[in-house]
Amino acid sequence: MLTFRNTNFIFLLLLTTLVILQINFIHIDLGFYLLLFFIYGIAVFYGCAFIQSGFFVSAICASKTTDKVIAISFDDGPTSEFTPKVLKILNEYSVEAAFFCIGNKIKGNEEIIRQIVNENHIIGNHSFSHHFWFDLFSTEKMTADIKSMSNEVNAAIGLTPVLFRPPYGVTNPELARAILEGNYITVGWSVRSMDTKIKSEEKLFKKITTKIHPGAIYLFHDTNKTTLAVLPAFLKFVKENNYTIVRLDKMLHLKPYE
Repeated sequence: MLTFRNTNFIFLLLLTTLVILQINFIHIDLGFYLLLFFIYGIAVFYGCAFIQSGFFVSAICASKTTDKVIAISFDDGPTSEFTPKVLKILNEYSVEAAFFCIGNKIKGNEEIIRQIVNENHIIGNHSFSHHFWFDLFSTEKMTADIKSMSNEVNAAIGLTPVLFRPPYGVTNPELARAILEGNYITVGWSVRSMDTKIKSEEKLFKKITTKIHPGAIYLFHDTNKTTLAVLPAFLKFVKENNYTIVRLDKMLHLKPYE
């Protein structure tokens, strides 16, 4: 598997080879060097943007199983407007889910956090700030931010999450070090609903139902009405197609808290 470490090794090996050839044997056009740097940049960008690549840090994005089981997760809550309604629907269908919460949204919504846990769902860490420039933070600032979110959860329910989902799904060397220092387990997804972008209920339903597969981890958001509108139909579809929704930590055989 291509990783940041072996990509750097290959890049330096090729660059060194070109330099040696340039000095001792043949003239090498500047274009070859530019092409090498361009390919390297593409590889690093891919690693940053796609959590499934495991380029900087290993991330669990699905369960390796042939059983017709899936897990669903919700990012960016809690919100007083939508999270309780999502919980109500999940309760009606007897479904357990994972909520990757933002720490700065917990204050004032502690009762929702307690409800999530009391109704047999789990809470994951989705950073404290979910800042637009989070991926440009230093390792120290990332570490403090992630820990602050865990502290908020612990203050509300006495539990400290160990499952972590990076803001925007972006990873880089700084975040990889912060995850390692905090002993977090990185969890991604295999089906990204794009429910924050797709406003059509019909299009959203079609997208999430055509992507279903054994061991899938679905990414939703408990922050918008489109998700809320489509969720019951999706849960019904899952059942009608003989799939079972298993809580994320149970499907992946992980401990959700310290």
